[in-house]
Amino acid sequence: MNFLAHAFLSFGQEKILVGNFIADFVKGKQINDFEDEIVQGILLHREIDYFTDSHPLVKAGQSYLRKKFGHYSTVITDVFFDYFLIKNWKDFSSTPLPKFIEDTYTALDGYSDVFPERFAKMYSFMKKDNWLLHYGEIEGIQRSLTGMSRRTTFVSKMEEAHLALLEYEPQFQVIFFAFFKDLETFAFAKLQEIKNAHGRH
Repeated sequence: MNFLAHAFLSFGQEKILVGNFIADFVKGKQINDFEDEIVQGILLHREIDYFTDSHPLVKAGQSYLRKKFGHYSTVITDVFFDYFLIKNWKDFSSTPLPKFIEDTYTALDGYSDVFPERFAKMYSFMKKDNWLLHYGEIEGIQRSLTGMSRRTTFVSKMEEAHLALLEYEPQFQVIFFAFFKDLETFAFAKLQEIKNAHGRH
């Protein structure tokens, strides 16, 4: 999943949020450098990603993309799901989206001293350009995926992926709603399991 979904699936817990955001930038034994609750967020992020990547509904969505975008389909569906989360935010949260995003940045700012270097650089752009909000617009999706396309080693065609969203938006929306309810239930239960395993309740 992409960043807004990971923020939402941190369930209002700041240190879980931090871990959820930095997880992809923490490799191997580096995880031992962080306090327990941030580690729990890192572990939750990885569980969310595994659940997402292996879910049959997500694979069904990727079938619309795979012929053109190959293995980049997984990245593209992650971004698409943030788009639908924003579009349908009121179905998932009573907190207005602008306030949720502002609170997310405020919480993350309080832990900037533990950010891995590569995440810190990316986060400065994320906050300045408000990625969390702009994924709700086709233009924002296009900008994001074009930026990712420039950073890939191989030709990804991700700069054209927003056209697939326009073409298959109704199908992706149905998939998103069915999948995201499953994911929310899974993530909440998995976080409790992780906390119990780490002796925190």
